Amino acid sequence: MAEQGRYRVLPGPEPDTLRLLDRTTCEPAVVSTGGSEDESGSDDAGSGAPIGDLRPGYLVDAALDWTTQRPTVESVSVVRPTLFAFADGVDPMFEAARETWQAARSEGEAMNTQVLRNTDNEVTGAVYVFAESGERGRLEEFREGARPLEPLLDRVAESRGEAPRAVFVLRPAGGGFTAVAITLRKDGQLAETMRDTYDCPRPDEPLVEGD
Repeated sequence: MAEQGRYRVLPGPEPDTLRLLDRTTCEPAVVSTGGSEDESGSDDAGSGAPIGDLRPGYLVDAALDWTTQRPTVESVSVVRPTLFAFADGVDPMFEAARETWQAARSEGEAMNTQVLRNTDNEVTGAVYVFAESGERGRLEEFREGARPLEPLLDRVAESRGEAPRAVFVLRPAGGGFTAVAITLRKDGQLAETMRDTYDCPRPDEPLVEGD
């Protein structure tokens, strides 16, 4: 019997896969996107759920069948079509992120945050910076769900309300830290600038109408 839950979509570890991060338990499940058989011999394309049209960052309600070795998505619906993008070795890192990181270092802190504003002083988003530590980098932790992005999104939602966002997880060429930029408007100028600057083109979104 399929179990219903709310999940954040993350990139999968292999081609034709995605991770679904449980919003309650923060446990990831790897699912096939269809077009190839999973380890259990089942094919998600046969479930009728449009798994292949999901994009990293989407918040979804999904019913998962756990009777197979790799869970099968029986049904899925998009709650909020936020988009995540990940880029490593970026050069240059945008100025606000560099400033925020320098402030963290000067204060001996491992993380810091700054509100992002446009030239008219309007708030357009927020940036968070995190020091790298350990063998696995912060960017990998965010991408794999080991360190969920949910608390950062929730913090923005508390002050700005719930809405689809664009989230950019970036690590500079020199390493040292990872920046998470959250734009208030998924289709706003800041989001488009980030996509162009860091070669993170917006994907097609068949499941989202009028977005």
